[in-house]
Amino acid sequence: MDKVIIAENLSLAYSKDETIINKANFSIDSGSFVFITGASGSGKSTLLKSLYGALKPVEGSLVVGGVELRGVANSKLNFLRKHLGIVFQDYKLVKEWTIEKNIMLPLIINGYEKSIMESQVDSLLKHVRLKHQSGKYPLELSGGEQQRVAMARALAHNPILILADEPTGNLDDYSSQLIWNLLEGANEQLKTTIIVVTHHIPEAMKVEYKHYHIEFGDIHEVV
Repeated sequence: MDKVIIAENLSLAYSKDETIINKANFSIDSGSFVFITGASGSGKSTLLKSLYGALKPVEGSLVVGGVELRGVANSKLNFLRKHLGIVFQDYKLVKEWTIEKNIMLPLIINGYEKSIMESQVDSLLKHVRLKHQSGKYPLELSGGEQQRVAMARALAHNPILILADEPTGNLDDYSSQLIWNLLEGANEQLKTTIIVVTHHIPEAMKVEYKHYHIEFGDIHEVV
């Protein structure tokens, strides 16, 4: 099976004085579902940032989707990001845009035709059960609804990899379950690789998954 992520002796830090991730070695298969856990401040979000190039490795190698991220050029990083979907705990929606335009963002970046974008957005609004909120702006929605918009945006361009940072951390039970169902569906039906940073792995996961835990800068698989 192809590897979508390969880390070799990967070290991550925000300053020279404090290494967050220290000489980590791991790989993630294409099409897998992966949870990353760890205590607050252990480096979960730091690791996730490195996977979409927001934080560059200080040592070692990190290859995501065939792109080496240590010292990566902006052109290659932009190419990689066109194939990623990212879901943040605080949604990161553009407040001045309707939810349709927010979902359309990755399609705009990837240069899709207007008719294709409109059709895809309509389908995704139904998929995340927000068709009845069509035309609304993010701040007119509940937190759970905003996260469902963010999830639809992450799915819009059929990415090879979705990175989710505590995607259900602030949500009610209904929205949380819907987000998990959407992530599981993307993994099962589209074979999208899913990586989720979380404090708690849901008990009723329907898909097989791998579990990595971060502790004292070390990343190890939990079996």
